[in-house]
Amino acid sequence: MIRFIMRLVTLAFPVLVAFGAVAQDSQELTLERAVAIALEKNPLRKAALADQKIASAATNEARSMLLPKLMFSEAAMRGNDPVYVFGTRLRQQSFTPADFALHRLNTPTPIGNFTSRFSGQWSVFDAMQSWYSVSRAKLAQTAAGQQLDRTDQQLIFNVVRAYYGVTLAERQVETADLAVNTARAIEEHSRSRVTSGVAVSSDLLSAQVLAAQRQQEAIRARNGLALARTQFAIALGMSSAAEFSTATELREQALPLAGINELESAALTNRPDLKRLLTEESAQDVSVKMAKAAFAPRVSVFGSWQTDSRSLGWNGGNNWTAGAELQFDLFSGGSKVARLQREKATQERIAALRDNAKDQIRLEVRSSYFDLDAARQQVEVARAAVEQANESLRITQNRYESGLTTVTDLMRVEDAARRTRTDYWDALYRMHTSYAALELATGTLSPNSQVVKQ
Repeated sequence: MIRFIMRLVTLAFPVLVAFGAVAQDSQELTLERAVAIALEKNPLRKAALADQKIASAATNEARSMLLPKLMFSEAAMRGNDPVYVFGTRLRQQSFTPADFALHRLNTPTPIGNFTSRFSGQWSVFDAMQSWYSVSRAKLAQTAAGQQLDRTDQQLIFNVVRAYYGVTLAERQVETADLAVNTARAIEEHSRSRVTSGVAVSSDLLSAQVLAAQRQQEAIRARNGLALARTQFAIALGMSSAAEFSTATELREQALPLAGINELESAALTNRPDLKRLLTEESAQDVSVKMAKAAFAPRVSVFGSWQTDSRSLGWNGGNNWTAGAELQFDLFSGGSKVARLQREKATQERIAALRDNAKDQIRLEVRSSYFDLDAARQQVEVARAAVEQANESLRITQNRYESGLTTVTDLMRVEDAARRTRTDYWDALYRMHTSYAALELATGTLSPNSQVVKQ
């Protein structure tokens, strides 16, 4: 019995490498399809799209400052204030000689007035502040688009990590089930040896402890798979109760890798978040220009036309006014100087953040590069270790059946074989996620990346 289980373990490993078990009662997704769903459903992307719409609306709002403002108002008043009555009669063009009587001037009867008014104002010259405002809004809109690109890349990485997290959890469940079967076979064989009198009862107790440990590990592995599927569903932007299984197996695959200097150069060119920071730096330069322009004079023109009548309608008098205004602030309490100082300080801050971002990008690229390199080498080492551990388990099992070794040695070798299989799957998981992390660090991760479309 135990020999059959050991042979099953040895034969099962290459099968697991080539084929992955598909969970039942769940929707099967390829990684490419999962990424497409996340880019459609994930709330973080929806928030980034909303930010882009906000920036677009802000640009339109800034453009509106370049156009004249036209207003219409309708007002109704009634009173007996002498000045009000006198002026209203003039505006209504209803003044008569009798209205000059002293008693009518001092104690007039109440009068009502309906005023319809069109007015307009246009800032002809404001030292280019309105144009600067439009330019800054356009740059903010560009920055929002660049932030959307970075959000997409981060979402894709999260999906890749969660997707392979599910495949890893599935392999861990399979490994745990194999370990349970092996431990039970050891337990049964130990029981038969104790019954036949060729082994002591402590062998059976040790085998039973091993079987219990493997069952606990299998329980943890299944719970880990359930959690991994929940994390995957959330990464897609779906309900945590949604059930998805993976159509792509966790397997070895050749992934292209450029030199580290080339990757760093690509990152400094492609990273959307760095582009966004550079765009924000340009926008801040415009803010400094706006603060300087605030010291210049401003010229605006204005005009209005209105009618005044006793009843609602345009059946009374009408008048118009027009003019131009030159405005120059002689003293503003130092607010403009303070604003300029603030904008310059913000400009220096963004420049410092830009330099720091470049350093952090170089660090991220190197960290991801070395993680991927280590994972690749660990896959090769783990693959060889699995073959060696399975052979060692077979030999030890034969020696145990012949009475040449103890059950303790057999359990130690079994544990080593289990750990090597676990290490192999962990190394494969890190290889795929490290490659995605490297593309994220270089700013090239997209739905068309090889790690997604494999």
